[in-house]
Amino acid sequence: MTRIIAVANQKGGVGKTTTTINLAASLAAAERRVLAVDADPQGNLTSGLGRRASAARLSLYDCLINQEPAEAVQLDTDLEHLKLLPADRNLTGAEVELVPLLAREFRLKEALAPVAERFDYVLIDCPPSLGLLTVNALTAAQGLLIPLQCEYFALEGIAELMSTRDRIRRALNPGLEVDGVLLTMVDERMNLTHQVMGEIRNHFKDKVFRASVPRSVRLAEAPSFGKPILLYDIRSRGAEAYLELAKELMDHETKGAGQGTLRTPARS
Repeated sequence: MTRIIAVANQKGGVGKTTTTINLAASLAAAERRVLAVDADPQGNLTSGLGRRASAARLSLYDCLINQEPAEAVQLDTDLEHLKLLPADRNLTGAEVELVPLLAREFRLKEALAPVAERFDYVLIDCPPSLGLLTVNALTAAQGLLIPLQCEYFALEGIAELMSTRDRIRRALNPGLEVDGVLLTMVDERMNLTHQVMGEIRNHFKDKVFRASVPRSVRLAEAPSFGKPILLYDIRSRGAEAYLELAKELMDHETKGAGQGTLRTPARS
């Protein structure tokens, strides 16, 4: 059964796109069929998977505004089991263009409906705001994954995100759950990191993933080469972290049944 997960946090720079890219790649390495959806007008998910924006190519904007079928828009990636719904700069205008449209909050859900069942996971990279693009993602999703940076202001803005989640549940998507909170940019040498991690675990309890993502130069470099960390440096701590996250997510979804074999992709 397909699991649609929105990766969201209204605070920028917390690792949403990095998480979407590398979790998608790690799930694909486990031979799970994955669709990565770039719902951020910055298009960093698209470029981070090695696909540059092109005016001649359809994008998620065309799905939302012109109701182009997602099948006609999705692209292949360097991983066999990973597909991409790309973004381009036109998506910037979608926030405004969606406003007068009928059932505007359901446009992404409707776009994904014909193709979602072909995938085991659909991961939606949300913009760092709580506008209509994020509302569309939360309306389409069954789960919410929240990356949180291990810094002093980590919980800043989370209350508003959770309030938005509650409003979405009441009005648009009663099945939306928090799948988990992912600690990112972890530097265990710092006392502050341990204090923030303790505060986050105390606040979110068992919703915090056991896996956490360390600060990593290699992880930061990979998007500039258009590669997930598995294809850029499989031996890095960042690659290990996202493989662990993928295993944990699969464990949660399947409750220990039907696990696939995690195949390490060849380096290129």
